[in-house]
Amino acid sequence: MDYKDYEDIDALESQRVGFDFKGFLFKALNLWKLVLLCIGVSLVIAYFINVRKQNIYRLDSLITVNNDQNPFFTANTSISFNWGGVSGKVGSILTEIKTRTHNELVVDSLEYYKQYLKEGKYHLLDIYKEAPFNVVTDKSKPQALGIPIGIRIIDKLSYELFYEFETNKLTGQFYNSKEKLAISVPIGSFSKTYKFGEVVNEPFFNGVVNLKPIANIPVGETYFVRYLNFDSVVNGYRNAVQIEPTSKNTSSVLKLSLVGNNKSKIVDYLNATSAILSRTELERKNLYATNTIKFIDSSLGAVNNDLKAVTDEMNEFRKANKVFNVEASAAQLSDQLKNYDQEKIKEQSKLNYLNSLENYLRTKNDYSQIAAPSSVGIEEVNILSSVSKIIGLSVERRNLEYSTKEGSILFDELDRRIDTEKSVLLEAIDVTKQTIGVQLNAINRKIANLESDLIVLPKDQQEYLKIQRKLDLSREAYDIYQAKRGEAAIVKAANVSDITVIDEAKDIGNGPIGPKKSLNYMMALMVGFFTPMFLIFVIYLLDSTIHGSDEIVKMSKIPILGLIGKYRYKNNLIAYEKPKSAVAESFRAIRSSLQFIFKNNPSETRANTLMITSSVSGEGKTFTSINIATVYAISGKKTILLGLDLRKPKIFDDFNITNEKGIVNYLIGDSELDEIITNTHIENLAVIPSGPIPPNPSELLMGEKLKELISSLKDTYDIIILDTPPLGLVTDALELTQYADATIFMVRLDYTKKGMLQLVNAKHRTGELKNISFVLNFYKHKSNHNYGYGYGYGYGYGYGYGYGAYGNAYHENDNQSIFGRVKNFLRRL
Repeated sequence: MDYKDYEDIDALESQRVGFDFKGFLFKALNLWKLVLLCIGVSLVIAYFINVRKQNIYRLDSLITVNNDQNPFFTANTSISFNWGGVSGKVGSILTEIKTRTHNELVVDSLEYYKQYLKEGKYHLLDIYKEAPFNVVTDKSKPQALGIPIGIRIIDKLSYELFYEFETNKLTGQFYNSKEKLAISVPIGSFSKTYKFGEVVNEPFFNGVVNLKPIANIPVGETYFVRYLNFDSVVNGYRNAVQIEPTSKNTSSVLKLSLVGNNKSKIVDYLNATSAILSRTELERKNLYATNTIKFIDSSLGAVNNDLKAVTDEMNEFRKANKVFNVEASAAQLSDQLKNYDQEKIKEQSKLNYLNSLENYLRTKNDYSQIAAPSSVGIEEVNILSSVSKIIGLSVERRNLEYSTKEGSILFDELDRRIDTEKSVLLEAIDVTKQTIGVQLNAINRKIANLESDLIVLPKDQQEYLKIQRKLDLSREAYDIYQAKRGEAAIVKAANVSDITVIDEAKDIGNGPIGPKKSLNYMMALMVGFFTPMFLIFVIYLLDSTIHGSDEIVKMSKIPILGLIGKYRYKNNLIAYEKPKSAVAESFRAIRSSLQFIFKNNPSETRANTLMITSSVSGEGKTFTSINIATVYAISGKKTILLGLDLRKPKIFDDFNITNEKGIVNYLIGDSELDEIITNTHIENLAVIPSGPIPPNPSELLMGEKLKELISSLKDTYDIIILDTPPLGLVTDALELTQYADATIFMVRLDYTKKGMLQLVNAKHRTGELKNISFVLNFYKHKSNHNYGYGYGYGYGYGYGYGYGAYGNAYHENDNQSIFGRVKNFLRRL
């Protein structure tokens, strides 16, 4: 073999490996009924899904986040801590709306863990406020979770409570503590009649059913009440509720939205969310003032006790000493001392606050309980700012704990910012404490100087002035704390929430947003189309059979000699008994083509020998052998047909002859040549059947006796047809090629494997198969495959009973039921 031949082989191999998109498309077009069936089934499924799904609605509301602040004690301070402006507050609201704590408050306030249901066409419907009764739940007792407890209205006074228990254990929940436990119930049917308003105490249900004051009582109607896991309901709404700014330019205006099946429930949840969010934010906003009032109250109590003690002391002194007045100069000195004492008390209060604040910062982790520094007169800007920021960051971290897992990078960032502010605040506290210490020392020196001037007074007057000074200081301190507490209370009462509802949720008759019926149909259409297409693609990739002449052209350089169409007939003698049929005409065309082959390869004797083989049984080898022999005989050629398939003899049955004697008898020397030749009822056609099956068919065909047999026949006959065993199963056919002037290899479309053609190509390249041609059997016209014009007929069941399970392949659908035909159709895909 030269270099050019190997190039041709490589070209054929590359064509065979490449994916044939055109062939796949034709395969899909050929199975259009399957694709159409899958699309129809998908659309039917989509229809039933659409009619069973409940409508889905989306409602929304608008809230705005303001930044209103009220002065507290001084113009530089606010009772609400600094959130970092509106943007910081908006970020906090966006986080809080998704927290578990907030949604627990909303679900608990609306009791959304309790469902009122009614039987619908396909499922239970949540009727919410449309139920003619309401259930007052006893939250201190367990309620069974997940079971629809039936309530059938008997009349306006009574109802029936019922349920069918399939197990004796259920999960119950206390809705006051949210604790769950296992409860025992009786297996089987439960039914009991109660009065409306009567307390029900059952293991699975505890509460009171009250009939609403309605005009038409639905007597005989059945409803259901179902309790759900509180945590599951909270998580469901926590994930479902959405909040986002309406636009980038108006980030302080937020839109709350929720999707659900019941519009009334959506409206109530959104409005309750806004209300609770506003209330919670106001409480948080007042937190600074509340802590300050607590601090003042604690200080006011101590001052009040001091005032009472000093007042009692003054009264006792006056009773004992009868001193009610002093000299003017002494009174003036006393007033100066009182002023210095007041300054000392103020500075000492500041110092005590700073020491307490420093200790709090160093020992506590929750910094949200710090009182306002201005409550003791501290006006240091750095301290006021740092305290406000630390409280804000502490509250933000606490809210984040409900929506974020511990260890998140968000906590690290907040902790870093809190530590930074705390360091700044501690430094400011140290500096301020040093300043206050200097001031206290100066005040103490002045007080000491003035007290030395009072030594000249009588002791009773000195004592009187001392007590009077203490009394005045206590009264003034009490008045100051009372005034500051009143200011704080007024500012707290005047505070309003920074969250305002500007457009509450309302059902205005909007249509449902789902289910997306058109989308479901579109998805069904896509699934119905692409699923069979994918299956066809997989089948096409895995399919190793030959379906058309174009595949043979791509895979082999061996020429196609002819085409034989399908034709249902009772036996294999179609060319003789149906000479005008299209199949008979195809055999005559093959005969004409063979003449060119024989002419180009002339035989040394008068006879031309034609060998017909195939890859496996069932491809039409015997059928073709009989009919080619017939058309040669009809044309006047003296023809003989040899049954050389010694393992599965078949040709004798169609000619109504026996297989008792044949080639095997001749090869083993048991019969002479004239004893095994049988003339058929077809003129010029003789047959030599195979004879009994030998134990060593290959060895017999390799012997000299077969060569003598064919040599003798060449002297007598014009055409010798050799019906050989399948080439892909045994090697007998290769032994017979030495006698053949031409060889026909049968290819049955939709049956023969591509690997067999590779085997034939290999044998042809090595010279083991010479003058070989393909004949395509079971051919039918497929315009979508560009196979050209064909006959579209078929033939009978007179051959193909050997080598495997293919013997009756041509007629397995003749008398089958519709189910059987569908089954075979799917099996052949």
